[in-house]
Amino acid sequence: MKGTAILFQADQSVTFIEDIEHSVYEEIKSQCGCEHCNCKIENKIVDFGTVSPVFWHEDEIDWDYGY
Repeated sequence: MKGTAILFQADQSVTFIEDIEHSVYEEIKSQCGCEHCNCKIENKIVDFGTVSPVFWHEDEIDWDYGY
C-alpha cells in the first residue's frame, strides 16, 4: 500500500513524502522524537532531523483541491 507521509519537524517545517510504502511510514513513526529520524527512500538514506508527529494519508493527495 502506498500513500503520503506528513512529517512535522522541530524547526516548525512540514514535509510531505508522496508515493511511499506504508512500511517506510512505520519506520519514520517509530523514530518520532528522536534527534535524527532516518529512513531509506529511493536507495538513499535521508535524515529528517527531529520529527513529531507524523501522519499517514493513504493514496495520493489532490493538491488542486486546496490542502
